[in-house]
Amino acid sequence: MNRQSLALCLLCLSQICLADNGMVMSMDDGITLAVGNMLSYLHFTPGDTLWFLGWVPKSLGAMVGTCIALFMLAVIERWIAACRGVMEFHWSQQAIIIASDKLNTLPTRTSPTGFIKRFTPPFIPAHDISRGVMFAAQTLLDYLFMLTVMTFQLGFIFSLGVGLGVGETLFGRFGSVMHVH
Repeated sequence: MNRQSLALCLLCLSQICLADNGMVMSMDDGITLAVGNMLSYLHFTPGDTLWFLGWVPKSLGAMVGTCIALFMLAVIERWIAACRGVMEFHWSQQAIIIASDKLNTLPTRTSPTGFIKRFTPPFIPAHDISRGVMFAAQTLLDYLFMLTVMTFQLGFIFSLGVGLGVGETLFGRFGSVMHVH
């Protein structure tokens, strides 16, 4: 009787362990989503969701349009970085003037900022709020670019790379006034 009980228990356990629960555990295909597949390798296959469910380019024209939009966003990101660099230089000059007015001194020719090193630049709402907004916009674009690269869609990745390169070529000399980013 002990062997029959043991055999029956093993039979029940084997049925429980081998039961099909409806989940496919194969890792060969992409992850099936409500709208398309997410492939976990570099590909040119259309149908990846970009940022939200309404932006799923499935046709060739939609892919080209998405790549152009990503290219333009990358150029805009570099333009924002250049604007930040130019404005940082302008704002630092303004801060020197304001600090020198408060101290009733003028910066010397040899060290225009030497006398201010001990002081924190003044908070100027027009400068600092603008700085924060530009930084937030640039950071938002950078995170969206990161999410785009995580789709593994090579068309998207190349569009971002080329757009960032073109944007840096066009605007990089302006942003290099002060090293930004």
